[in-house]
Amino acid sequence: MPRLRQRNRDRKKNTIRTAAGGPVRLAAPRRPWTDGLSDVSIAGDPLAFPHLARTDVPQHPTTVAEYARLVREIAADRARWEPLVQYDALTRWYARLETGPGYEVWLLSWLPGQSSGFHDHGRSSGVMAVVQGELTERSLTRAGEGTRVLKPGGQRVLSPGYLHEVVNAALEPAVSVHLYTPGLVEMNQYGATVAQHQPEPR
Repeated sequence: MPRLRQRNRDRKKNTIRTAAGGPVRLAAPRRPWTDGLSDVSIAGDPLAFPHLARTDVPQHPTTVAEYARLVREIAADRARWEPLVQYDALTRWYARLETGPGYEVWLLSWLPGQSSGFHDHGRSSGVMAVVQGELTERSLTRAGEGTRVLKPGGQRVLSPGYLHEVVNAALEPAVSVHLYTPGLVEMNQYGATVAQHQPEPR
């Protein structure tokens, strides 16, 4: 009758075989601490216990795509911005929603007829999204004037020096979310005739 070989799991765990094939018994492993405890055994391995790992560290955006995603997330979170909305009969109303390293997010409301006037954002780039109602954007470049209607779900990415006007040309109020990076420190206003002679934004 053939002899069956022992499986690895059936062999003694504390033995190894030398090159000559003879078994050598290993001593029991020494404990690194006199009381047998280590930092991991006391505190728990954070990989084994996910509740011990930090999950509240913010992941701040650093690229245009990440800024656009942040604006989409804020726009979709109606419970976050809707209770803050106010309207001002004399001018656009605005409130800062969020700040982070190198960026800030603003909430704006627009009554019918309210306009930003033609302006740029200095050296800041921007992302804007309409979250309620609709806005009309007019842009001015050497190629002439362009017009587009912005509705909820759409976004505009604005490069530094981009020259435009945003106006509520509809009959209902509108609300929009704007992100600027770096944070907005200058906003240059232009008359329409001056704006037509501005250099093309790069």
